[in-house]
Amino acid sequence: MESRQARHRKPKKEVSLRSKTSLKVIGGLTLAAVVCFAIGIGASYWTSNKDPKGTPPTTVSSAALPTAAISPKPSAQTNQPSMQPSPAATAPMIVKSPSPAVTDKPPGNGSQVRLSFVGDVMLASKVEDILKAKGYDYPYTNVKDFLTKPDYTIANLETPITTRGTVQSKDYVYRSSPLVLPALKASGIDLVNLANNHVMDYGTEGLLDTMDALDQADVKRVGVGKNVEEAYQPVIVEKQGMKIAFFGFSRVVPEASWKASSSHPGVAETYNYIPPVEAIQKAREKADLVVVIAHWGVERSDLPDKNQKDLAHRYIDAGADLVIGSHPHVLQGFEQYKGKWIAYSLGNFIFTTNDIPKTWETVIVEAACSKDKQCDMHLVPILTKSALPTPMNAEDGKKLFERLSQISIGARIDAQGNVSKK
Repeated sequence: MESRQARHRKPKKEVSLRSKTSLKVIGGLTLAAVVCFAIGIGASYWTSNKDPKGTPPTTVSSAALPTAAISPKPSAQTNQPSMQPSPAATAPMIVKSPSPAVTDKPPGNGSQVRLSFVGDVMLASKVEDILKAKGYDYPYTNVKDFLTKPDYTIANLETPITTRGTVQSKDYVYRSSPLVLPALKASGIDLVNLANNHVMDYGTEGLLDTMDALDQADVKRVGVGKNVEEAYQPVIVEKQGMKIAFFGFSRVVPEASWKASSSHPGVAETYNYIPPVEAIQKAREKADLVVVIAHWGVERSDLPDKNQKDLAHRYIDAGADLVIGSHPHVLQGFEQYKGKWIAYSLGNFIFTTNDIPKTWETVIVEAACSKDKQCDMHLVPILTKSALPTPMNAEDGKKLFERLSQISIGARIDAQGNVSKK
């Protein structure tokens, strides 16, 4: 656009004194008109953009925004499904794009594979009510980038996927519709552990339906099988030129009939450490990396019990390179044993919400592992309420990392979420 100076630039020729005087007057009037016009535009903008109370609009630089908004605290609840808040309640703020500072990590280059792990995922009961009201993709709104960017993403699925089966006699029984699976797959979750204390809530029929539904949705599964051999069989995938073997084992089995046998479908249990150890040793011979997802421990305990520590060490002695735990519904600490990392519990990722703040805290574990079987660990702090896990802001994340450092065994987590040996 032509500048004001250019518009008022005059040819280099002589003019009369009277002409010069006229030009000065005209120029002054033109400048005054421009100033008045600008003031009018500013007043109009102020009026149209202020709120009803007359407060002027505020411009906030994107650099000043926190990593993610923290959802408002819900009313007090219990962990029983009947006390879950109604989906009609005020929804937490949805953050469309997580902080690039956390998600933008260097892509794999063939020398490292990037794995991400999340805690317990339960898509039934009142959580399913929320999904029906808000959409089956709703829980992943604020975390999808963290789940899709890695080479492989793993979760512990606490829900049988079935519309059939015989309800079991136990305190908490869950069941999810197969309608939840397309969104779970689209979220970036590639593999789920089924070795847990809910996968057979609707009996053998519910378990077999779950296996079939996951297979049809192209979501890999570990920790269960139509017989004991299949239950202890690893899933082996190749990413970044590395073969990775995944196992799922549970030390929380409601009754003996849930355990897989030579003639009966069921769970890969780890009360007896020998079958898991033998399976890991065999996988070690053909895989570059061996990962164990274990379901174990005491609910709502900050610290791993003796059985967790003993089993984790046995897995690593047998050849496991990384051990990730679940079941306590709260975060537990980290430990490095013989150069290998153990995450004893990741807590809840998508679950019913209760009135215990520790159950609202979780992390996404980002592991960058190399062919020399070493993994660098990075954590993304997450607040999870009402089926909407959301990245914490920097201040809350730092507080969570400080707490995790206090309950870890010979390990610390810095303010950026990097896990290291003390």
